[in-house]
Amino acid sequence: MSTDTVAYVEGSEFDTLLSTEKVVVVDFTATWCGPCRIIAPLMEQLAEEYQGRLQVVKVDVDNNKPIFKRFGLRSIPAVLMFKDGELAETIVGVSPYEEFTAAVNKLL
Repeated sequence: MSTDTVAYVEGSEFDTLLSTEKVVVVDFTATWCGPCRIIAPLMEQLAEEYQGRLQVVKVDVDNNKPIFKRFGLRSIPAVLMFKDGELAETIVGVSPYEEFTAAVNKLL
C-alpha cells in the first residue's frame, strides 16, 4: 500500500537511502497498527511540504525486523529522522504534526 509521496523501503534499500539522502524521515509502521494509520497522513503531508529537501519513507516492521531492532525500538508508530546517515531524532507514538515539522526544521 504505497502512495505517490511516501514509499515503503526494504532492508537492502534502507542503508543505501541513508547514505545518499541528506535528511531521511523513516516511519516504522505495520498494517495492523491503529495509531500508525493516524500518523500516516501526517507523513504524507510532511513529504509534500518538504519535497526536494528531504525523503520520507515507511518501513513495515513485520517484514523488516532487523532494522526495527537495530534502533532499539519496542513500539510503533516510531518516526526516526536521520541527517547525513546519522540518527538525529526519534518520535515514538502519535504526535501532532507540529512536533514532526519542528524536528525536521532543526535538521534542514
